Amino acid sequence: MGKFPFYSQMDSMDCGPACLQMILKHHGRYYPLPWLRSISYLSREGVSLKGISKAAEKVGLRSMAVKIPFAGKSDTPCLLNAPFPLVVHWNQNHFIVVHKANKKYVWIADPAAGKHKLPKADFLRGWQSDGDRGIALLLEPTPSFYENEAPPSDKLSFRFALNYLRPYKKLCWQLGIGLGLSSLISLLFPFLTQSIVDTGIVNQDIGFIYLILIGQLVLFATQTAVRFIQSWILLHVGTRLNVSLISDFLVKLMKLPLGYFDTKMTGDLLQRIGDHRRIEAFLTQSTLGVILSTFNLIAFSVVLLYYSTTIFLIFLVAAIAYFAWIAFFLKRRKEIDYRAFQQHSRTQDSLIEIIQGMPEIKLQGSQLKRRWRWAEIQAKLFRVQMSSLRLGQWQEAGGSFINQSKDILITVIAATGVIKGELTLGMMLAIQYIIGQLNGPLAQMINFIRSGQDAKISLERLGEIHAQAEEDNQEIGVSKVQPRVGDIVLDNVSFRYNAIEDDVLKNVNLTIRKGKVTAIVGTSGSGKTTLLKLLLGFYPVTEGTVQVSGADLQQLDQGAWREHCGVVMQDGFIFSDTIANNISESSDWPDAERLDHALNVANIEGYVRALPLGVNTMIGARGNGTSQGQKQRLLIARAVYKNPDYLFLDEATNSLDANNEREIINKLDEFYTGKTVVVVAHRLSTVSHADQIVVLEKGELIEIGTHKELVARKGAYYTLVKNQLELGS
Repeated sequence: MGKFPFYSQMDSMDCGPACLQMILKHHGRYYPLPWLRSISYLSREGVSLKGISKAAEKVGLRSMAVKIPFAGKSDTPCLLNAPFPLVVHWNQNHFIVVHKANKKYVWIADPAAGKHKLPKADFLRGWQSDGDRGIALLLEPTPSFYENEAPPSDKLSFRFALNYLRPYKKLCWQLGIGLGLSSLISLLFPFLTQSIVDTGIVNQDIGFIYLILIGQLVLFATQTAVRFIQSWILLHVGTRLNVSLISDFLVKLMKLPLGYFDTKMTGDLLQRIGDHRRIEAFLTQSTLGVILSTFNLIAFSVVLLYYSTTIFLIFLVAAIAYFAWIAFFLKRRKEIDYRAFQQHSRTQDSLIEIIQGMPEIKLQGSQLKRRWRWAEIQAKLFRVQMSSLRLGQWQEAGGSFINQSKDILITVIAATGVIKGELTLGMMLAIQYIIGQLNGPLAQMINFIRSGQDAKISLERLGEIHAQAEEDNQEIGVSKVQPRVGDIVLDNVSFRYNAIEDDVLKNVNLTIRKGKVTAIVGTSGSGKTTLLKLLLGFYPVTEGTVQVSGADLQQLDQGAWREHCGVVMQDGFIFSDTIANNISESSDWPDAERLDHALNVANIEGYVRALPLGVNTMIGARGNGTSQGQKQRLLIARAVYKNPDYLFLDEATNSLDANNEREIINKLDEFYTGKTVVVVAHRLSTVSHADQIVVLEKGELIEIGTHKELVARKGAYYTLVKNQLELGS
């Protein structure tokens, strides 16, 4: 159990790549999880067995997918005769590693739940999917595996986090001075306590006792004032640090290609915001606290050594035992942390889905079904939290036993020393005070270790984001090509979402003329929206090129290219903001003249002006609800406001009634003047006046021409028009 390497999955979609990572490490090679994910053909639904197999073969493993029984004769294919470790399909929705098995037990490494030893019956319940057979992926290294060089690690070091403290050096120095002053004051208290007993009480000098007590009050007041100042500085640094960390994370997210978000769940990304808070807490409270603790630990240890070597050695042995006890649980604690991350992520995804899908839930009467599914996730989260609680209780119980045993033993030895005359009563009280002061720093250092582990785990998860290639990733000193307005030319373009799926677009050759209107039509699933996304640079083409005014689209500065583009997508987003800010999303401040023009073209001016606050009315999640038709008109207004050189419309009027649609199309026809327009439409009546109409079928361009030409040809377009408008033959 202890020898086989284990890696947790970073996200809910990572079980396949994480299994492969463990097997590769078992054979002597470490591969970063994000790199393995990138070659495993991950989709939003996760990874397939075929994707894991392709990734394994790319790094030099021989793979074979099999459906086999658990046991059989020595010469028959079965799990017990298979080469370990191997990947198995688990519960029809997950992948785990089996690294050892016999007739009674199976040893598994589950990237979502850790390493376990399962009885045969429990394993078979999760594995068998076809009678007595289950699916497994057999993996063995080839000679090329040992020749291949692994990519560099993606892990972020603590140096990455510590760099965020550099702008606050002066404040950190002030904190350090305050910590030192507070520690020096604390060092005086045991000597003052001893002097009260050994001098004041023994000599019955009440004046001396009052003097010492007044001194203690002054020192306490000074120490309290220093701690107040420290708290304000910590709050200031911590808040600024947290803002900087999350701001840089959002900057990185916004630089990633749009295709990256297709395989990411919202909950996974939101959980990483929590990771930043753990890093901030580690850098401020834990790191600065442990500096004080270390100073106090050393200083009070020296004082304790001055009083009694024996007691100091007892404390030292107990401290080492305490650290060893806590360290014993760190690995298990890490596994639980990853499981908690995944379950919290699923909880957030579930809640977001319930809130956003509430109208559909009520319409379908599925309240109970959705609530039960949420409750299932909560049950899993509860089990993870119970595991965390049990682990914490064992740590706490063991640590308390060591500490209490140490304190009792030290009290016995000190009392014995007083009876024998080796120590004074004042010295005994001073020793008890010192031990109390040492216990605090010891606990803080333990908390620092835990906080450091949490920060390290968070850095690993954030490293996966920061290691991603940016959309406009380029060499230093090499500028991206700036877009120029011209024709868009698709030269033999093919596209598939990943290498193990079929082409969505196949050998498309098309010229979209500058200043003309091009309509793309076809049946559902023919690739219309995908083609539009390729033109916008959402994904790189698999084969061929997309050129804008002679320049390869992938070589263009993507941000600059999209500044030239106005877009209305089927799933366009309305922000929780005013109508004015929603329409003017492309500029920092709304321009009244452009806003009026956009409202007029989108035929929504009457609705907006009738609202009590007009364009300043809040809409979205925090304001007035909008109908689907109103939402589409707002999205059209947003594209018109931008006044782009290129306009891309994806089913922009499909939710509008006939009157609104006719009105908007007439106004858009005027707006199109001098612009390059690409319209994806299902209603063919809206594109009959296009300069050219492109017909797609199963990803292939099968017809191109004007409405009149295509109808006369009586091909695929004619059939579409006939079916929609019921034309005579």
